[in-house]
Amino acid sequence: MEKGEMQSLQVVVYLRNGRKRLHYCMRKITCACILFFFVSGEAHSQQHLVDSITKLLQQPLPDTSRAISMMRLAIDYEVVDTARAYQAYRDAIEFGVEKKLYYQLGRIYQNQSVLFSTAARYTEAIASMDTAIVFYKKVDTFRAKRYEAIAHGDKANYFRNHNELQLAIESYLISISLLEQLRLDQDLAVRYGNVSLLFGDIGEFVKQKEYAHKGLVFANRGSSAIGPQMAYTILAYTYSMQNDNISAKAYLDSGKVSFNEYSNVDFITTYYLIAAQIYKNMGQLDSSFYFFDQCLKASEKYNHSYGKAESQIQMCAILILQKEYGDAEKFLLAGVQEAKAMNSFKILDNGYKYLSDIYAVTGRYELAYDFFQKHKEVSDTLITMDLRRNVTELEKKYETEKKSRQILLQEAQLQKGRILNFIVLGSASIILLISLFSYRTYRQKQKLHQQRIAELETEKQLSATEAVLKGEEQERSRLAKDLHDGLGGMLSGIKYSLNNMKGNLIMTPGNAQAFERSIDMLDSSIREMRRVAHNMMPEALVKFGLDTALRDYCHDINQSGALKVTYQSIGIDSTVIDQTTAITLYRIVQELVTNTLKHAAAKTAIVQVTRTNNVLTVTVEDDGKGFDSGILKQSRGIGWSNIQNRVEFLKGKLDVNSQHGQGTSVLIEVRV
Repeated sequence: MEKGEMQSLQVVVYLRNGRKRLHYCMRKITCACILFFFVSGEAHSQQHLVDSITKLLQQPLPDTSRAISMMRLAIDYEVVDTARAYQAYRDAIEFGVEKKLYYQLGRIYQNQSVLFSTAARYTEAIASMDTAIVFYKKVDTFRAKRYEAIAHGDKANYFRNHNELQLAIESYLISISLLEQLRLDQDLAVRYGNVSLLFGDIGEFVKQKEYAHKGLVFANRGSSAIGPQMAYTILAYTYSMQNDNISAKAYLDSGKVSFNEYSNVDFITTYYLIAAQIYKNMGQLDSSFYFFDQCLKASEKYNHSYGKAESQIQMCAILILQKEYGDAEKFLLAGVQEAKAMNSFKILDNGYKYLSDIYAVTGRYELAYDFFQKHKEVSDTLITMDLRRNVTELEKKYETEKKSRQILLQEAQLQKGRILNFIVLGSASIILLISLFSYRTYRQKQKLHQQRIAELETEKQLSATEAVLKGEEQERSRLAKDLHDGLGGMLSGIKYSLNNMKGNLIMTPGNAQAFERSIDMLDSSIREMRRVAHNMMPEALVKFGLDTALRDYCHDINQSGALKVTYQSIGIDSTVIDQTTAITLYRIVQELVTNTLKHAAAKTAIVQVTRTNNVLTVTVEDDGKGFDSGILKQSRGIGWSNIQNRVEFLKGKLDVNSQHGQGTSVLIEVRV
C-alpha cells in the first residue's frame, strides 16, 4: 500500500459520550475521523411526545421536574418545529434562572447547544456549552461533574467538526481528567478512543497508540460488551495507519465482533471498512473485497450513505488491481452518485480519479479526460494554489496525450499510453499528498503565530490596565490621607479655637445663635470630609480585609435609607486575599451598588461573596426594573468600562443576567 493510502479511507467509529437524549431524538455526532449521522424518528410520533409533555406541564410539578420537562419539550420540538424549539429553550432557561436551578440550567444549555450545532450556528453552540459548564461547576454533585465532563467532550466534537484539532484535543483531555476523578471506566474508554483518533489526524502516531491502549484498558473494566469491541477496532485502525498490518489484524480478531439486528450501523460499517483495508494492505484482495461487500450490504440495509459510497469506491480499487474493469466501472458509478448526494468531496475525488484510470486503460480517452477534469475540479476545493499550479502542468501533459490518441490506436502504442497514464496519475497523487501535508503544516504554524500575537496583545492590555488601576488606587490613598490628616486636622483645630473663643466673648443673643450655627456647619463639614476620605480608601479594607470592608459598606448604604442591602459571605472569613485583589473587588461592588442606586429603582439588593476551593465568587443582585443586557456590548459608560477593566485585570469571569421587570444579577468569578 502506498504511504498515505490508509488516510484516504475515512473511517466511521461509533464512539458515544454516554449522554442519551430523551425520546430517541438523534443527533449528528462527530468522532475523531468523520461525521456520522443518526436519523430521527417520524415527525408524527414526535408530535405525540410534544402533546404529552405539554399536558404534563399543565399540572402542578416540583420546580426541578418542571425545568427538566420544559427541556424535554424543547428537545421534542426540534423535529416538529425548530422555531418553537428555540422558544421552548428560552422559556426553560428563564424558569431555571428564576428558580436558581443550576444543575437543570446546565442540562438545558447543553441540549440547546446541540440544536445550535445542528443549525450550523457554531459560535452559539460553543457559547451555550460553555454556559452549561459554568452552571455545572456551581453544583457539587456526582451527576453534575459527570455532565460537566460530557460537556467538555461535546465541545471537543464541535472543535473537531471545524478542524480545530488542537482545541478538540485540549477539551477531550479536560473531559478525561474529570472522568478519572469520578472513576467512570466506560466513559473513559470512549474518551481515550476519541483522543487517540485525533492524535492520528495530526500525525502524532506515538500518542495515538498510547491512548488507544489506554482506551482498551478501561473498556475491559466496563460491563458493556461493545466497549472492548470498539477499543480493539480503534487499535486495529491505529496499527494499520502505521502499516503494521499483522498487529492490526491481531487486534481486529481480538475484538470478536458480532452483529445482530440491534447493532449500530455506524459501528458495523466501521468494522467492515477497517477489516477490508487491513486485508487489502496485506495483499489478500479477495478477503478485502468480501469485507467491503459486507459493508455495502449493511449500508444498503440501513440506507447508510457514507458506507455505501466508501465501500463501492474501495471495491472498485480492488477490481482495478484485478483488471476487472467492467465490474469496477459499475461500482464506481454507483459510489460516485452516492458521494454526490452526500456532498463528500474526498470520495468524489477518488471516484473521479478511478473512473479516469479505467477509461484510459480501456482506450476511452475522451471519457478519461472528462473525468480527469472532474477529478481536478474537486481536488481544487481541497488543495492550495500551489497544488493547483501542479495540476495545471499535469493537465498540459494530459492534453498532449489526448492529441496523440490517433497513434495510440495501434496495439504497441496503446500499451505505452497506459504506462504513461499510470505514471502521470501516480505522480499527481504523490504531489497532492506532499502539497496537502505542506499546506497543513503551514496552516498550523500560522495559527500558532496568530495565537501568540493575540496573547502578547492581551498581556500588554492587562499590564496597562494594572498600571492604571494601581495608579488610581495610590492617588485615592494619597488624597484620602491628605484629607484626613491635613484638612481634617485643620478643621478640627478651627473648631477647637472657636469653642475657646466662645467662652471669652460677649455676644448678643442673635450673634450667639449665628455662632452656634457656624459651629454646627463646621461639624457637618468635618463629617463629610471624613466620609469622602473613607470612600476613597476605606480604613476597614486596609486594616481588616475585604469581608469587613464590604460589610461596613453595605451597612452604611442601609443606614442612608436609599436601599436595603443584605450582605452575605461564605468561606472567606479565614481567606487571605492580597490587597490589590481586595481593593479591586471592593471597587467593583461599589460601582455595581452605585449603578443600582442610580438606575435600577430597586428596593432591596443582595451582595454575596463566597469561596469554593480557589475560586472567589461575587454576586450582586437587585429587584429593580432590569434592562436588556445586550446593550452592554455597545455601552460606552465609564462605570461599566471600569467594571469590565477591573474584572479583566483580575483575569476573572463576568456574567450579567437581566430582563425588564425582573431585576439584575451580576456574577463575578476570580481565582485567589
